[in-house]
Amino acid sequence: MLALLDYGSGNIRSVEKALHAAGADVRRVASPADIGAARGLVLPGVGAFDDCLQALQRQALAGAVQDWISAGRPFLGICVGYQALFDRSEEFNSCALGLGVFHGPVIRFQPTAAEPHLKIPQIGWNEVEITPAGAPMFAGIPDRSHFYFVHSFFPKPQEDSIVAGRTEYGAPFAAAVCRDNIWATQFHPEKSQRVGLQLLRNFSEFVRRN
Repeated sequence: MLALLDYGSGNIRSVEKALHAAGADVRRVASPADIGAARGLVLPGVGAFDDCLQALQRQALAGAVQDWISAGRPFLGICVGYQALFDRSEEFNSCALGLGVFHGPVIRFQPTAAEPHLKIPQIGWNEVEITPAGAPMFAGIPDRSHFYFVHSFFPKPQEDSIVAGRTEYGAPFAAAVCRDNIWATQFHPEKSQRVGLQLLRNFSEFVRRN
């Protein structure tokens, strides 16, 4: 069973439906006690970094996520659920601390000399280059497949070895990371049609094996 963390994120229903479509047994949970016998944990996200972290703290879920990951148990973070794994964010003069699972800031897209009128947020489909670290996540998915993104900020990992997929919007950035039991994506697999469902199936299979 997968525990889907419900902290008021606006897209939890679409993530839940996509996981069901990928063949997963999913249950929404709103407190550490609800996680129970779950074998995998999913942290979705839409909205602001601070709102996500503050809600997780209020519901005592921040520590539960950190403990879960430290125990080597399968975890999937999506969008803000990916950003939350890092140290801090530049979003709206953010003062909330991230979960600190990975090191590095979450930064805002900036216009460049080549693209001075870069539209922010990025909304749309981006080609993702799969790296060797991404092999488990992207099994059965062709390199440079397109995934759906909606965001103004993105993590800048200090460790290049965790980057599972790269893309570009104004500048290159890490579209996904993977290390041991931790998978996380800036894009929305639940909105990425066939390739997104395949990634969710891959996570479900990973949970079953672990």
